[in-house]
Order: sequence, then structure tokens, then C-alpha cells
Amino acid sequence: MTIRESIYCIGQIARRETLRIMSRPIYLFGMIVAPVISMVFFLSLMHEGLPTNLPIAVVDLDNSATSRTLVRQLDAFEQTQVVLQTNTFSEARQEMQKGNIYGIFYIPEHFEQEATSGKQPKLSYYTNGSYLIAASLLFRDMKTISVLANASVGLQTGTAKGMTESAIMGQLQPIVIDTHAIGNPWLNYSIYLNNTLLPGVLQLVVFMITVFSIGTEIKYGTARKWLGMGKDSLLVSLIGKLLPQTVIFTLIGVLMCVTLYSFNAFPLQSGWLPMLAAVFLLIVASQAVGVFMISVLPTLRLGLSFACLFGMISFSIVGFSYPLPAMDPTLQALGRLFPLRHYFLIYVDQALNGRDLFYTWSEYVWLLGFLILPFLVGKNLKRALLHLNYIP
Repeated sequence: MTIRESIYCIGQIARRETLRIMSRPIYLFGMIVAPVISMVFFLSLMHEGLPTNLPIAVVDLDNSATSRTLVRQLDAFEQTQVVLQTNTFSEARQEMQKGNIYGIFYIPEHFEQEATSGKQPKLSYYTNGSYLIAASLLFRDMKTISVLANASVGLQTGTAKGMTESAIMGQLQPIVIDTHAIGNPWLNYSIYLNNTLLPGVLQLVVFMITVFSIGTEIKYGTARKWLGMGKDSLLVSLIGKLLPQTVIFTLIGVLMCVTLYSFNAFPLQSGWLPMLAAVFLLIVASQAVGVFMISVLPTLRLGLSFACLFGMISFSIVGFSYPLPAMDPTLQALGRLFPLRHYFLIYVDQALNGRDLFYTWSEYVWLLGFLILPFLVGKNLKRALLHLNYIP
């Protein structure tokens, strides 16, 4: 088949696929509605960047001027809101067990007296580890207020002994730590999560639509007609079928980038081109993986199950929630098999850190490498298209 004939066949198959997409609402929902809803949901959910006013309880058994000052200072933190003050720890614990509060700050009896007399009273704080982010933020705030309380008491004691403020601070904090968060200095959880969650959703949708579009050809017995339109060339048939989907998914990917980097003004240190290229390669790589899935399991229900399982695992194994180098070596190797992993590394290098493209080119090559997968299982897929009778 000549190049002109191939282009003509691809155009005819693409036209047929476009009509199929327009005639079945499931395509429009999966390719357009679901990704857009995900963008609106996740970005609105975390639009403030960090959770604020997380409820805690305070057990103040001292009820002194110093302890009340501590409570007011703790309540002034943006992430912490004191919603309950009790005289017993058991009452606060019951509220935590009910899920009404995420932390408890405990001030013992005679706190002020013992602190000013040098007896080192203990401040205790408890967090509910079932809520990871809430517990981490509250732990940080309660630890900070405890350190500040120690400094305040030390300052008062030193002043009473006639020491200067500079001498006191030299003893209280001999080493001053100056921290700088690289890439996300605002510690914005929306920047941290949405730049991987939304591409992950897009990858999952591409997996499922690719498997569904080919699986339905087998299920409803139209595979031979589809393959015949491509002159029995699997490559031409696949290009023609996936081309309209690629165009739609690319438009959705561009919309995602505009939403993240323009509308929400997330960091984009290296400009638009590296990330737009990464999104496009993520889409075509995911389509190649989808073709591989339906080729290995050439029935619609098994192929979709494979796509769902593989897509959902990628959220936890690509390294954005738990660092990949800290995983078992087997899982580290497995993580490289997900297109989202390589997109994530490109995002970190290009959008967050603005590194030279030289340090990231290998990840683009990895994404291109996924295009080899359909060629590895092409014979199996073609055999299924020609000879497999679907068993419901």
C-alpha cells in the first residue's frame, strides 16, 4: 500500500471513528466531561492551598495567665482552630474518637508555677494519624507553640536573673535555622497534588477509552470491517482509530495546562513548550499502553479491568506521594513502566525547578519508548480482530 493510499485509509477510518464518538455519549463523557469535572473538583477542593481552621481540643488544667496565652496563640495559627476546651482528657479523647476534632493540646496542672521555678513541666499534644495531612499540620502547629512556650518561659526567667535579651536568646536558640522550600515555597498542597492527580486522571481515561474503543469492535463483530478499511494493515487501522481520540485528548491536555499554569498561576519555570510536549507524549504513550492491554486480554471486560487496575496503581507507585527510591527495588523497576512516572519527573524538572532540558531528555525518550508496545503484540491483536468470537 502506497503512502497516499495509507493516508486515504487513515482519513476514512478517522471519519468513521469520529462518527462513533459523536453517536455514543459514553465517549463524550469519558473523554471530555470526566476530565473537566476532575479539574473543577480537585482545583476547587484545594483552592486555598492548605487546609485551614482544623479543629482541636485544649485540656487546660492550669488555667493560668500563661496557659490562656498559649491557647490564644495556638488558636491564632491559620491551620488550627480551638473549638473545645475541657477540664478532662477523657472528654477530649471521646471527641477525637467521634471524629469531631483532629488533635488535643494538654496543659498540666501547676504549669505556670513549675515553668517559672525551673521544674520543666511537660506539654503534651495528640493527633489523629488516620487523617495524614490534618495530623501533620496540627502536629507542626502544636510543636511550634510548645517551643515558643519554652522560649517565653526562658526569656522571663533570664530577665528576672538580670540577663540581657541577646544573651538569653543565644542560650535558648544557639543555632538559627533558615529554611527555603524549593519549587513550592508556599507549601501549597494544590500545587503539590493537582499537577500529578489531574494528569493521572487523564492517563486513566486514555487507558479506558483506548481499550473500550478497540474492545467494542471485537465485542460487536465490527473488527473485520474496521481492519478491512485499513487494507488489513493493523498500523493504518490503529492510527485511523486513535487519531480523533488523540486530537480530543490533546485539547483536554492543553486545557489542563492552561488551567494549572495560567488560570491558577502554578509554577512554570521552563515555559509552556516542555510541559505541552510532555502532555502530548503522555497521551500517545497511554494510548500505546491501552493497545497493549487489549492485545494481551482481547475481551472488553478483561481489558477494561486491566486498564482500571493499572491506572489506579499508578497514583501510588509513580513517586509523588511516596518517594520511589525508598521503595523496594522491584517496585522501583515497576514504577518505570507507568507513563505517569516519566511525566511526573518532567514536571518536577521543568515546571517546578526550571532545569535545563538536557537533564530531562531521557524521560521524553521513555515516553516515546512506550510506542513500541503495540508492535510487540500486534500479531496477537490482529488474530483477535480477525478470528476471535466474543463470548458474553
